[in-house]
Amino acid sequence: MSFVTLLTEPTLIDVRIRPFGKGDDDRLRSMSGTLSQGSLYTRFFSGTPRVPEPYVSMLGRLDHWNRDALVAICDDAMVGIAEYARAPSRPDEAEVAVLIADAWQRRGLGALLMRLLLPLATRRGITDFRADVCSTNLGALGLIRHTWPSARPVRSGTTSTFLMST
Repeated sequence: MSFVTLLTEPTLIDVRIRPFGKGDDDRLRSMSGTLSQGSLYTRFFSGTPRVPEPYVSMLGRLDHWNRDALVAICDDAMVGIAEYARAPSRPDEAEVAVLIADAWQRRGLGALLMRLLLPLATRRGITDFRADVCSTNLGALGLIRHTWPSARPVRSGTTSTFLMST
């Protein structure tokens, strides 16, 4: 578990980063209410009105090896989540994804979660990462450019797929 302090003008806010665990499914459902339709669309690639229940259920069954997630908690509310899921056909590759509550976007929280998640995945033998990103998701595109400056997208319609290595 990590505790960090984020500078958010004009105050400092304490955020706890830890693995997704017991009770977090309800926190994720609550966080769903803080997400705009745009945020939901760019994460789930559909017009879902809330975080999909199958996704919440899947997170409740994490094995913390092939699939894991870190959450950001502030005042007992989830404000972000980053996850990886190992590719079944390539044990050294995993898909990564981040979801940040709208009020917390563009404050460095997504980058912080990824900085903590990537070494965790690497210790578990994952060296290559994949991310499917909606081409309008400027926050995710910026995060990828910052974390993997050499990553180049493969575009397909309104989606860009990035293959990145550690």
